[in-house]
Amino acid sequence: MSNLRDVLIKPYITEKTTAMMADNKYTFIVPLTANKIEIRQAVEQIFKVKVLDVSTIRVLGKTKRMGKHLGKRSDFKKAIVKLAPGERIEFFEGV
Repeated sequence: MSNLRDVLIKPYITEKTTAMMADNKYTFIVPLTANKIEIRQAVEQIFKVKVLDVSTIRVLGKTKRMGKHLGKRSDFKKAIVKLAPGERIEFFEGV
């Protein structure tokens, strides 16, 4: 990726990911082409935190039906980032 701000598309906030924040794990949606090294560098530089581990999950889009027409949602990639003890991302506070 040419720009590290292009690596993190948006935060992924659900009930499960909110519970994971207690364990210092934060979840982001990233491009399908992003790798763990790029994700680590982007989080460390943008949020000024120390990253211990990065896990990635590729989520396949669901097939949806509208009457007799079939469609498909887009595939996406999730990145779960574990921060060092004592580190926090202020962006997620108050969610």
